Amino acid sequence: MALPYFYEKNIPATSSFFLAEETSRHCIQVLRMKVGEQLLLTDGCGNLCTATIIKEDKKHCAVSLSAITNTPATTRRVTIAVSLIKNNTRLEWLIEKATEIGVSAIVPLICQRTEKQNFRPERMQAILISAMLQSRRNWLPALTAPVHFTAFIKEGYEGQKLIAHCEEAQKQTITNLASAGSVQILIGPEGDFSPSEIDLAVQQGYIPVSLGYTRLRTETAAMVAATLLVNH
Repeated sequence: MALPYFYEKNIPATSSFFLAEETSRHCIQVLRMKVGEQLLLTDGCGNLCTATIIKEDKKHCAVSLSAITNTPATTRRVTIAVSLIKNNTRLEWLIEKATEIGVSAIVPLICQRTEKQNFRPERMQAILISAMLQSRRNWLPALTAPVHFTAFIKEGYEGQKLIAHCEEAQKQTITNLASAGSVQILIGPEGDFSPSEIDLAVQQGYIPVSLGYTRLRTETAAMVAATLLVNH
């Protein structure tokens, strides 16, 4: 049976330490774990530790660390920069699934046609952590605060830059782009990017790409792009 899997943001370089209160409560009060039982801890930065409970306490459970391994970050880092969505539930679904498939970073965009700008960072971060643990990954995607489209694309980016839009224009098929390095893709709001935003992105070096022949919802387009790029 797989060991219980938990997130600890700060795992100290010591042989033993106290778990965070939320983790302690889940171990002792919910799972009813006892002294001597083992669990896995990740800091979301590639480190995975095997820990053994040495003191039962629902607020300050103490553990000792044994095996510690590190998973190097992938060389192909995929960043999804996606417009905020009117329905928050759909954005939460996107963040959850993008984390599960291995996206490296998620950037919420505020575009000209973005209808809703409500964003709850604490809830979104909790969804990220839950999805990372559910999929038993040990890299937590970066999640930024919402940023305006124009400011974001002018920040500069060293990897490959793509934009998916619905306007009639010459586009490349996303799977034909052979870059093995980092890649960033822009996904627009329900009403798509405006023509001026598309033109500005192209001026900044973004390559227009096609995600298929059908018109996709924002969160669907982002998931299609993420899946194709992560597994490319």
